[in-house]
Amino acid sequence: MTRSADATQQAFERTLSDDVIEQYRRDGVTRIPGVISREDAARFRDAALAAQARIADHYAGSSIFNQYVNVWTQDETLRELTLNPLIAGVARQLAGVPLRLWHDHVLIKPPHNGAATEFHQDAPYWPHDNCRHALSAWIALVDVPVERGCMTFIPGTHVHRGLRAQDLSDSKDLFRVAPDLQWERRVTIPLRAGDCTFHNSYLAHTATANMTDDPRVAHVNIYIDADTVYNGSAHPVTDGLGLQIGKPLDHELFPTVPR
Repeated sequence: MTRSADATQQAFERTLSDDVIEQYRRDGVTRIPGVISREDAARFRDAALAAQARIADHYAGSSIFNQYVNVWTQDETLRELTLNPLIAGVARQLAGVPLRLWHDHVLIKPPHNGAATEFHQDAPYWPHDNCRHALSAWIALVDVPVERGCMTFIPGTHVHRGLRAQDLSDSKDLFRVAPDLQWERRVTIPLRAGDCTFHNSYLAHTATANMTDDPRVAHVNIYIDADTVYNGSAHPVTDGLGLQIGKPLDHELFPTVPR
């Protein structure tokens, strides 16, 4: 471990107090500043922008964002960030259960994209059953103030586990299925390059449009309970892999997080 990595590990050990873990589990989100250095954020930003020319956009044609999935299998530089053991270690402490990688994705909001990512939960999109805990590490590779598309969360909404998937382009869709959430407290979290939010997969969140002249670039690592089982629903990450319904996702695309 390098000196800088050792310093980062010590920072995590100081940050992840019982109070921080309790706050995350209560609210469903926490911010970890400087999860990577600003220099590394710039290096990964450049790799992400370059990868756009080589990796398929899973949200092609949408003005909300560009989405590049499982970049760790297609780009050696971004693989380093997806498999970063320090980030995985923070996720494991917050979740409190053994984890595996579900997938990563790079999310880029082009300059002046003109579309928000409307309120939604992540987990209803996924082909999973019996998952005790899942969470995303959303790493800012550029400064993300409000006007560049930072996220706003509704704390505590991760207790709502029975909702259908919501439409990212419809500002009212979440509130059709859970009307009371419209009146709950919201928390907006701007990030500097290298900062990270960890949020529960059932936590309702949104992101503003990018109103600036520069792209908003984020790299997201998604972790799930290592014992999560596949339910057979269609999903671009699992389609064609031959996974068995009712069995854990034991496949090289979903490596377990070392304890």
